[in-house]
Amino acid sequence: MSADDTVPISTAETPAGFSGHAPGHPKSGGLNTGAFLTVLVLAWFALLVLFPLGAVVRGAFREGFTVFLAALSTPEAGHAFGLTLFITVISVIVNVFFGVAMSLVLARQRFPGVTLLSAIVDLPFAVSPVVAGFMFIILFGPEGWLGRWFEAGGIRIVFALPGMILVTMFVTLPFVTREVVPVLMEAGVEQEEAASTLGAGSRRTFRSVTLPTVRWGLSYGIALTTARALGEFGAVLVISGSIIRRTQTATLHIHQEFTDFDYEGAFSASLVLAAVSFFMLIAMELMRRRADERRG
Repeated sequence: MSADDTVPISTAETPAGFSGHAPGHPKSGGLNTGAFLTVLVLAWFALLVLFPLGAVVRGAFREGFTVFLAALSTPEAGHAFGLTLFITVISVIVNVFFGVAMSLVLARQRFPGVTLLSAIVDLPFAVSPVVAGFMFIILFGPEGWLGRWFEAGGIRIVFALPGMILVTMFVTLPFVTREVVPVLMEAGVEQEEAASTLGAGSRRTFRSVTLPTVRWGLSYGIALTTARALGEFGAVLVISGSIIRRTQTATLHIHQEFTDFDYEGAFSASLVLAAVSFFMLIAMELMRRRADERRG
């Protein structure tokens, strides 16, 4: 066929349903679904996160930076933040140890009831922190199942530091386990068995093989545990009694300041906790990306 015999396809001869656009691309002039969804998500995020955070920043600095520092320099604020830091450190250390141990049990051991144990680990996710606080009062109160024995020995659990540490460990219990178990399951046991075959003992195998394998998941679990412990309110409120300069944590201090109409003090302390949580989120995101890059 010659060039003169070539018949151009007219518009009328275009097959039905053909729009001239590549598949998967939006039609020109049509609704851009992706852009609409992006705007909707950003608006929702701004409404729930950015606007409230902006209100906290504005409230904290409404009277000036000097008032902001003065609100954080009171003995009550200093004690509350110090107590929060202490409880957080203890809770993280204990939950890292037992969280890794629980992860090894769930990922490496098979025994009757392992599925039930795995479900129970998630119990703090399902139980309200306030309910958790009442559970510990029933257990460790003066007339509780265990509390009467501690009271007889002169050890006070409820409305004291030990009870606050216990409830904080309870609400933060699942985070390390839920981050480490999937990593152990994905890694398998081949490297650990190889190390054992080469003569490495169980401790050396854990230090040289298992721990490096789970370090990014463990780091992410530690970050989540820390953030959760810093911001715990309901369970600590119930178990502590919120006694000023004795059992009042940072979140309870914020509640007290707001109740007493000291809004500058409440906003200032809230901003500090929010800033710490923000940096924790950034750290978690960086750890997640680094872990994904290593797995990729």
